[in-house]
Amino acid sequence: MAATIAIFREGVSDDAVARTVGTLREAGHTPVACLIGGRRLLIFDSDDSPALVERLEGLPAIAQTMLALDGSPLARRFDSDIRTVVDLGTAQLGNGGIAVLAGPCAVESAAQLRCTATEVARLGAAGLRGGAYKPRTSPYSFQGLGRPGLELLAEVGRECGLPVVTEAVDETSVTEVARYAQVIQIGARNAQNFALLRAVGRTRRPVLLKRGFGATVDEWLAAAEYILAGGNGAVILCERGIRSFERSTRFTLDLSAVPVVKRLSHLPIVVDPSHGTGRDYLVRPMALAAVAAGADGLLVDVHHNAGAALCDQDQALGPADFAGLLDDLGRLAKGLGRRLTRPASAGSLVG
Repeated sequence: MAATIAIFREGVSDDAVARTVGTLREAGHTPVACLIGGRRLLIFDSDDSPALVERLEGLPAIAQTMLALDGSPLARRFDSDIRTVVDLGTAQLGNGGIAVLAGPCAVESAAQLRCTATEVARLGAAGLRGGAYKPRTSPYSFQGLGRPGLELLAEVGRECGLPVVTEAVDETSVTEVARYAQVIQIGARNAQNFALLRAVGRTRRPVLLKRGFGATVDEWLAAAEYILAGGNGAVILCERGIRSFERSTRFTLDLSAVPVVKRLSHLPIVVDPSHGTGRDYLVRPMALAAVAAGADGLLVDVHHNAGAALCDQDQALGPADFAGLLDDLGRLAKGLGRRLTRPASAGSLVG
């Protein structure tokens, strides 16, 4: 079975959408509705039926239909005017601004998280990132606090007025993470865990999808397609480095992926220079380069006592270095005719 995508005309009414859904259900299909780049779509399993396509395209509410046999048509720029903008409450990703999401790689304790979050909020971060679940290469490494870590993130995020970005590691944790966080992160190790991608596609939380360290751009967009096809159009792509022969850095940060994705896809893209390099002294130059390449935002590891971090301490910035980075980013953004999102207040957080 193939999938058919029906794209509604701009400004279509809710009644017209409901009638189209009813038409498809009468024909034996189960359509999934989603909003991508401000355009309303229906996705449904179908055979390659010219009669069905002709019937849909004859409806006044439908602008066009596409048959999706494979690939990632929803993740790609099927309309040159479409750009997905993901609203976090404190910032929007994909609207031309530059949002910085910052915090510790792992939640270690209430004191550690509160101290770090207070600093990144004071300095102007647009979101609080932190891991409650930490899938690590070694089973003996710190694995995170689990649900107590999620509870801490939610509490501290509310105190600081910042949306929380944290990782779901399996299907079971998706509902739990969605309860406590505003953005669900899919880490590099799970970037092609298709059952997990389908699970976050059924939520209506924004999803930050990291690139798998062995994935091509096409494979990355295909992973995003699993989420989009589930009806969740709020997907943020995150470049975090790919594995290569080079060993002077933790990974090879592929900044060329930023303009490539901008050309191929309507989805916003952020860059994680912390995990992408694994070296604190490389975070600043790579963050600046990412913005110069067109990134919509950054994901940065910050720890109030970086030398004592339980997870990835070699890449963590202290508050002073983070403050310097934001100042540099502000100057660069001005030179590029862009703006660094530094919220003065919390605004209205999503969810």
